[in-house]
Formats: sequence, C-alpha cells, structure tokens
Amino acid sequence: MTFSETLRAATWSDHESAEGESYLKELMSGRLSAEEYGEMVAQHYFCYLALDGAAKRLAGDPVSGGFVFPELYREEALVRDLETIYGSGWRERVSPSKSTRTLMARIEQVADWPGGYIAHHYTRYMGDLSGGQFIRMELQKIYGYQKGGGVDFYFFDEVGSLPRFKNEYRARLDALDLDEAAQQRVIREVKLAYQLNTEVLTELLHTVRAAA
Repeated sequence: MTFSETLRAATWSDHESAEGESYLKELMSGRLSAEEYGEMVAQHYFCYLALDGAAKRLAGDPVSGGFVFPELYREEALVRDLETIYGSGWRERVSPSKSTRTLMARIEQVADWPGGYIAHHYTRYMGDLSGGQFIRMELQKIYGYQKGGGVDFYFFDEVGSLPRFKNEYRARLDALDLDEAAQQRVIREVKLAYQLNTEVLTELLHTVRAAA
C-alpha cells in the first residue's frame, strides 16, 4: 500500500471514535442550542490559531512546506462564525478549554518535526474536507446558517475541487521520503492527534451538560 493508504488504514478506528463522540451526536441531532454549537466553534478557533500559526512559520521548510496551504487557513472564517453566533463581543465569551490547550501545546511541541506538523495538519484538514462537509450541511439545516457566518469554517472556496485537492494531498503524503520507522512515528502522532481532538469533544459534552 502507499503511505496514504497505510495511514488511513492504521488510523481508521481512531477516526471513527472521534466521529462517534457524543457531543457530535448531540449536535447532529439538533439537541444543542446555537450557543452550545458555538462552544465547538470557539475551540476550533484556538486550535487553528496554533495549527495555522505553525504552518506560517514552516512555509519555507523543504518538507513541511509541502503541506502549507494558505487557502486552507481558517482564522477569518472562524471569526465570522463566532461573530454570527455570539455577536461583536464574542472575544469576551470564548476561551480555550483545558483539552484544547493540551492540543495546542502538542502542536507547538512537534511543529519543528515535519512529520509531527503533517500528522496534525492531516488529522484536522482532511477531516474538514471530508466528513466536515456532511457536518456543515446538517448544521445549515438545524440552525439555518448560510455562507457568510455561522458555518463558514466548512467552506473551502479557494481550494476549488475538494476531491482533486484531497488526491493531491495524498500524493504528497506518498511522495514523502519516509522509511518504515518514520512512517510508524507519523502514524502514532496521527493517533495521538485523534485522541486529543476527541478529548476536546468530550470536554465540550461535559460543559454543555453542566450548563443544562
């Protein structure tokens, strides 16, 4: 198998575990308020500040630079979403949770290792470009948000064809010069990235239940 195929197969159960997290089930069932949905948007905001911040610093790296795509940066879209959900004073309403701070710290910790940066970039963005598109359609049905605020995080207009972009992304993964040990190290980091992202959702569930 190619590396992208090996990576997908080795982490599929982790991916399904993240998707099956109860917060997403509550969200997709329409049982959460717009502000409770906003709690996830806020955590995304802080996560992508870390991830895209690392990308900007690594743009000139001979390896990591191949996985730096300015057209993917999410900060502006997330700001529009938060303004739509919480209003102009949204910055006073949001803060990174404990699990989000842990995820951000891990991204910073491994950013100087190309495989570590790629692992976290792959985990987040390939999910956003795939299952994230289904989530966006469901959120539009539930909350009535349209492009322009509320669900802008899930729109990647500058990318063009999502299938074509994902194929190019996989081709870049396959072109990485990684021996077996290096491949396994990246796979372990992707598994950790899924775990850390799942912990963010778990904490979100506890937060919304505690407020109920």
